[in-house]
Amino acid sequence: MEKYIPRIVDSLLKNKLEYIGAVLIEGCKWCGKTTTARQFAKSYIEFQDPDKKIQYDKINQTKPSLFLEGEKPRLFDEWQMYPVIWDSIRMNVDHTRLKGQYILTGSARPKEDSVMHTGTGRITKLLMRPMSLYESGESNGCVSLSDIINGNDIEGVSTLEFEDLIDVMMRGGWPESLNIKGNNKYEISKDYIKSLLSEEVKVVDGIERNQQKMSAVLKSISRNVSTSVSKATILEDVKSHFINEISRPTLDDYLNILEKLYILEYVPATNLNLRSKTPLRISPKLELVDPSLVVATLNLNKEDLIKDLNFTGFIFENMCIRDLKIYADAIDSRLSYYRDKNDFEIDCILETSSGKWGAIEIKLGAGEIPSAVSNLTKFKEKVNTAQYGEPSFLMVLTGANYSYKREDGIYVVSIGNLKN
Repeated sequence: MEKYIPRIVDSLLKNKLEYIGAVLIEGCKWCGKTTTARQFAKSYIEFQDPDKKIQYDKINQTKPSLFLEGEKPRLFDEWQMYPVIWDSIRMNVDHTRLKGQYILTGSARPKEDSVMHTGTGRITKLLMRPMSLYESGESNGCVSLSDIINGNDIEGVSTLEFEDLIDVMMRGGWPESLNIKGNNKYEISKDYIKSLLSEEVKVVDGIERNQQKMSAVLKSISRNVSTSVSKATILEDVKSHFINEISRPTLDDYLNILEKLYILEYVPATNLNLRSKTPLRISPKLELVDPSLVVATLNLNKEDLIKDLNFTGFIFENMCIRDLKIYADAIDSRLSYYRDKNDFEIDCILETSSGKWGAIEIKLGAGEIPSAVSNLTKFKEKVNTAQYGEPSFLMVLTGANYSYKREDGIYVVSIGNLKN
């Protein structure tokens, strides 16, 4: 049996099971939800088991509460296949008032009308993503995001070279890929895209969708990853580069499905109040849940990424956003971004639940650090600090090797050093 690789959500799940009756772990397929849940469960049901489908169908139609019988915590893997289990768990937790009874995992959100009652106060949710570089072992974790928020001094050296960054962007954070040697590790994300187009898009609502159109939408998102591109621009991009016969309602449906499958994520525009009256852009930035999906969707190889460093910078930003979201979730924080109508942009704003905030610029190479520092300094002057207070930190997150705090207080942090 393979050794379990600890995940950042482990402590979050443990904590939630101590204060509430049931926890739903959401996230894309293959990110490790079931493996993590099994570390805490004492019994489980795999609803996708074909040998038991007839049996499960009958229980589902006659007495769903039978699913709940078993040692606790009890795990229900891919619960959305039998969404009636939601109400059974909700009622059981409501009646028993016991904590840590059930864990559910799901890689797709069920139809809204299939879950009849809210689980507020009985069932809480936890979002899981593919592995961060700290979880997969590429980051040595000598620099803590929490320390940066608190203004502490830092220092660190990363052993990740440019070729290593290319490798982890292509491989992605899929746990299974860590056990595969050579170029075969890149096949995980390619298989994911094939499965997504042929099977997964039907899981959410059972509706057949045009694979060619869905593929075109995915390619357009990938071409525009880590940008605040509008839906109108995506539609035009799809029509001009891939397939002409697609409507706005169809695009909206496909984007919605990708979000329900936890493939497409957004970074919202910031709501920080600014001194400047320059209008802000409000479109969210588009991100895929893992950078390897960008690489696989566009069928890129190492040579492609090395030749086009500008686009590789956007893929690097996608990877950094993935990691920052994982780390931010662990410390009860949220991410947004800033961009005004003059196209002045800050890649990421982090706000904690306690009201602290900081700005982050993401740059692949060390040569881009000076311009990033300049942007951060300009942005600090734009924020209404009388209302929001001074930033707790300004940071350049980079693919370079060294992490340190500059004399002006701005942090330079290697992605190969960072953890939550």
